[in-house]
Amino acid sequence: MTHAVTLIPGDGIGPEITEQTVRVLEATGLTFSWDEQQAGMAAVSAGHDPLPDGAVESIRRLRVALKGPLTTPVGGGYRSVNVALRKEFDLYANVRPAVTVFPGRYDGIDIVMVRENVEGLYSGVEHFIKVGDDQRAVGVSQAIVTRYACERVIRYAFEYAVRHGRKKVAIVHKANILKMASGLFLEVGRAIAEEFAGRIASSDMIVDNCAMQLVLKPEQFDVIVTTNLFGDILSDEIAGLVGGLGLTAGGNIGASAAIFEAVHGSAPDIAGKGLANPSAQMLAGAMMLDHLGETAAAGQVRRAITSTIRDAGIRTRDLGGTATTREFGDAVAARLR
Repeated sequence: MTHAVTLIPGDGIGPEITEQTVRVLEATGLTFSWDEQQAGMAAVSAGHDPLPDGAVESIRRLRVALKGPLTTPVGGGYRSVNVALRKEFDLYANVRPAVTVFPGRYDGIDIVMVRENVEGLYSGVEHFIKVGDDQRAVGVSQAIVTRYACERVIRYAFEYAVRHGRKKVAIVHKANILKMASGLFLEVGRAIAEEFAGRIASSDMIVDNCAMQLVLKPEQFDVIVTTNLFGDILSDEIAGLVGGLGLTAGGNIGASAAIFEAVHGSAPDIAGKGLANPSAQMLAGAMMLDHLGETAAAGQVRRAITSTIRDAGIRTRDLGGTATTREFGDAVAARLR
């Protein structure tokens, strides 16, 4: 079977890490048909919009994409390409697994963050209030939280836990202060937790306590589900526990499409120098394989990455090693073959 996938190499280090990821995915023996599309600054440089119609239509047709990091142009009224993709395809669940790959201060971490991806304080409902002659005296950003969005992302988190053999889900909120927006999220979360009682254990936790507990005792967490802003912050904290964003992938999941990506930036300062760590993009590829039903191959990719870093000690500069981007890709691909 051939898997047809939209491939967006991205900006900065994106093409380098995506090239190595494609090599690794193909080393599993699976067959892919890659529909390569441009977005971000690569598209702007070619005279297109940062999110060209061709890229959107490709994702709409194929329903799955592997995307490198994108740079949103400064000025000109450009909106974030990543946010635009989430809105365009209603990618309501952002899934961020974090697993210890090499020993450090925290070993044995295996946490999945499920973040509501289209609402909350990132809804884009903002305005300024004029006071006297100051047109921008007060800035107002509104958090839009609907019961519908809460239910689907929380249900997704519990169903994810069931599918992947997870034991518990923590519902993270700030309902003690944000009694309506966060209170609704907690209310819906507790109701759904009751539906899964006996199969998945659950708890709820105030976000500031969760941030502290992740540092003090991260092993207590399994799956975490929370709102957009809290998830954005906590997912980076969790990435820090396992070695940083260079080892963390993400999936943006909707009913009609799924986009998988490294969650770090495009790092234009090191682009083209062979210094970039492709691990996060490779792990995004493994998430994509899971989504395509190729779970055995996904496990092989993850084990090959871990073996390369832990056992062989082949690491890129950010992990204290000397391997180039391609040398690391060679090592991972060789373990798969």
